[in-house]
Amino acid sequence: MTAPALAHSTELGRMYARSLQEPPKVPSITTVIGQQSASLDGWIGYMAATAVAKHPDLGSAVGNPGQLRTVVRDSSNAAEQFRDAAAARGDRVHNYCEQVALRALDRPHQLAEALEALAENGEENFALRFDTWWDEYQVKPLAPEVTVWNETLGYAGTLDLVGTIGGKLCIIDYKTKGTDRNGQVKSLDAKVVMQLVAGMKAEESIVDEAAGTWEPWKYGQDPILLGVAIGETEVRTLRANPEVLKAHWFKFASLRRVWQTSLEAASAGTPLLDIAPPGR
Repeated sequence: MTAPALAHSTELGRMYARSLQEPPKVPSITTVIGQQSASLDGWIGYMAATAVAKHPDLGSAVGNPGQLRTVVRDSSNAAEQFRDAAAARGDRVHNYCEQVALRALDRPHQLAEALEALAENGEENFALRFDTWWDEYQVKPLAPEVTVWNETLGYAGTLDLVGTIGGKLCIIDYKTKGTDRNGQVKSLDAKVVMQLVAGMKAEESIVDEAAGTWEPWKYGQDPILLGVAIGETEVRTLRANPEVLKAHWFKFASLRRVWQTSLEAASAGTPLLDIAPPGR
């Protein structure tokens, strides 16, 4: 999933509209989850330091303050560059996964083009591992890249895949992950449980984006929630523990209220006012 038709990038994060003719109305699932504080200071510092150490001009810059400043400047945005590259890679992998599902449904697809995009970036192993997983788990797609809506709480999102595995209904979220030093794909963040349970709790799914036609959500009755970590060496399939779903749903609902109160606070007016000394 790269750009759902009803999703909009706004100052408030990604938001969704009810149709192509309407403005965005509610935050996305990922925007809501993003209200949870997560400090990346350590990782950002590490990425910058690593970029300095690997900079091709570091040797000649030692003892030359002007050139050393250039090395530091070039390396200071290493974390941002890494993040953007990882996001682009994730988009390519997600697009490939979607095309596999569309082909399985005998719907128009661009599978060859998606595979070529991966190959051009040296990422074809992600496709190979995914194909192996798809066959081994005997995935039967029902609804790839389906946009869902919850009016009661006020959010929307696009689910990577609804399908069946072993005859069991599953809601699936793909995550493109790196590989550790042992050649194993890295595990998933627990936040994926909130993402999955929010999808399960949807009330509607889109039928026609242009017309703004929706239908009652058909796949929320006790599905298995799966996070699928796709790497270059393997694919890991992790099930959201049914015992914790209620707690993670309550947490998601609380974060939705945080988003709303932040919006209200921002629109309430100027938060700080100048005040003159007494008698003036």
